[in-house]
Amino acid sequence: MKEKIGIASDHGGFALKEFLRKSLEETYEMVDYGTKSEESVDYPTIIGDACRKVLSNEVPRLIALCGTGIGASIAANRLKGIRAALCHDEFTAEMSKRHNNANVLVLGGRVLGTDLALRIVKKWIETEFEGGRHQKRLGLIEEQS
Repeated sequence: MKEKIGIASDHGGFALKEFLRKSLEETYEMVDYGTKSEESVDYPTIIGDACRKVLSNEVPRLIALCGTGIGASIAANRLKGIRAALCHDEFTAEMSKRHNNANVLVLGGRVLGTDLALRIVKKWIETEFEGGRHQKRLGLIEEQS
């Protein structure tokens, strides 16, 4: 059985979302939470709704995109229990998972090329959370929210 991974974007991330979804669907069950075109939509609604699918355990993790990734990151991190990381390279993707156990990977559709974006996603998916001292820090974050 394929692992489920959610994916969602606004219009600014739509083209990259479609590329990633198609590139990953042979290996993973990609659950597409929209948007379905490049027609303008509000990223807080699309990303917020998709993040709630992570919180309800419909999908264990999510790839979220907007034009720069900044808005999607802010919208995602407003929800208690979401740990969204805006990543621009493989190292930040790896560390977001290894040290922060990010359950949402955020990418900028107008910032990243397709090859780099795919490498970032693969690194994030394959990296495991280290736990230990990092778990304590995540607990401290949860206490503050």
